[in-house]
Amino acid sequence: MAATQLFGQRIKRNEDPRLLTGQALFVDDVELPKMVHLMFVRSPYAHARILEIDKEDAEAMAGVIAVYTAEDLGDYWQPGPLLVPPPPVDGMIFNQRTQVPLAKGKVRYAGEPVAVVVAESRYIAEDAAELVFVDYEILDAVVDLEAAISAETPAVHADIPLVKGKFNNVNAHVLQIKGKDKNFDSIAATAAAVVKRRYYYDHGASCPMETRGVVADWDRRAQRMTIWDTTQAPVFIRNGMAAFLGLSENQVRVIAPFIGGGFGPKIMMFYPAEMLVPWLSMQLQRPVKWIEDRAEHFVATTQERDQIHYAEMAVDKQGKILALRDYFIHDAGA
Repeated sequence: MAATQLFGQRIKRNEDPRLLTGQALFVDDVELPKMVHLMFVRSPYAHARILEIDKEDAEAMAGVIAVYTAEDLGDYWQPGPLLVPPPPVDGMIFNQRTQVPLAKGKVRYAGEPVAVVVAESRYIAEDAAELVFVDYEILDAVVDLEAAISAETPAVHADIPLVKGKFNNVNAHVLQIKGKDKNFDSIAATAAAVVKRRYYYDHGASCPMETRGVVADWDRRAQRMTIWDTTQAPVFIRNGMAAFLGLSENQVRVIAPFIGGGFGPKIMMFYPAEMLVPWLSMQLQRPVKWIEDRAEHFVATTQERDQIHYAEMAVDKQGKILALRDYFIHDAGA
């Protein structure tokens, strides 16, 4: 009987006192002894070959602990896990691509990390990151959604073949047909009217008050990893991180404290920071912290994909919808 008393009743919020008095814990509030700080060196170009990375000046800076590139990661360098597998749709063409810890040989989006600086303070890490010299060969970028699928457009991933012999840069191709009569053209031929429209849904950034952040602390004696992450899917991050680090799931604890807004980019996403911060804690035997700044958020955090729909609707004389067809493309990123 007691359990049913919750139905139809107002449930009091229990988080307000901590938020209103400044006692709520966010990832950036986590402070640990001997903690070091991380800063990414990011590509200013959307598409370019990496010709050289010179980190000597950054490594020589006082307070810098280490500077890593993709080559320094060795066998740890690998694509991240896919947290959300595609739905089981018959005939789907799916070219899986996930983010890598650091770009190797080529960058595929503006803001992709090419190196990471670890230092005693965030200020030192930021200053040292500016001393890392990266020589790029700029390549043609793919910035238009409709042009991206043209066979003449540069391939972001050269190893992905053309889909159906003509569509380039395709992450997934899906055809779904519902209804008794599955031939739209035959229905449209007898309809009173057919309405055709092109709809464009704009690209968008969520811009929560709190940007992303990761803190990791590897306990060598207990063989346990503790991660504080601005994620709304801690179980998936734990499972992915355990596999990535070669640990069992019970050796990894992911804490998702208070989240200062999410709106998409903080759920079911596995970023380079999740791959690198815990690994660096294991390598350095010290807690490691990374907090994204607003400029990074605009270029390196997942955003709302823009979409283009080519929709057709067949109706009879009374305006009853007889059939719909929607061919659409959406930007899944690089």
